[in-house]
Amino acid sequence: MPLLVFTFLLIPLLEIYLLMEIGGLIGGGWTITAVVGTALVGAALVRRQGLAALARFRSAMTEGELPALTIIEGLVLLVAGALLLTPGFFTDIVGFACLTPPLRRRFITTWLEARMVPGEDLSDRQGSTPHDPVEGEFRRLDD
Repeated sequence: MPLLVFTFLLIPLLEIYLLMEIGGLIGGGWTITAVVGTALVGAALVRRQGLAALARFRSAMTEGELPALTIIEGLVLLVAGALLLTPGFFTDIVGFACLTPPLRRRFITTWLEARMVPGEDLSDRQGSTPHDPVEGEFRRLDD
C-alpha cells in the first residue's frame, strides 16, 4: 500500500514541483523543450536497446538457451520507455538510469538476489518437482 501511495501521489507532486522550479530557473519554453527533448531521445534509445535485446533473445532461442535475463531486461526497457514518455524530470532520470546497461543489470541482479534464498531450489517454491509422482485413481472407459 505505501508503494502505491508513493507512486500515484508523491511522484506526480515531485514532478510538478520540479517542473515549476526548473521552469522558474530556465523559463517555461526551455522547460517544455527539455521535457519533449528527453522524451524524443529516450524513445530513440529505448528503440535501439529494445531491438538489441530482441536480437539477443532470438540468438539465445536459436541456440536452445533460456533467455531469462534478456526477458527481464526487455521488461525493464519497457518500464524505461514509459517513464521517459511521462512528462517530468524525476521520471526521466529514473528512465535514463534504466537505459544505462550497468545500472540496469545491477538493478536486475539485486532484485533477483533479494528474492532468492541461498541454497533454495526453485522447484521447492512451486510446491513440487517435475519428477514427483501424481497420486490418483483411474479406470479405462473402453473396457
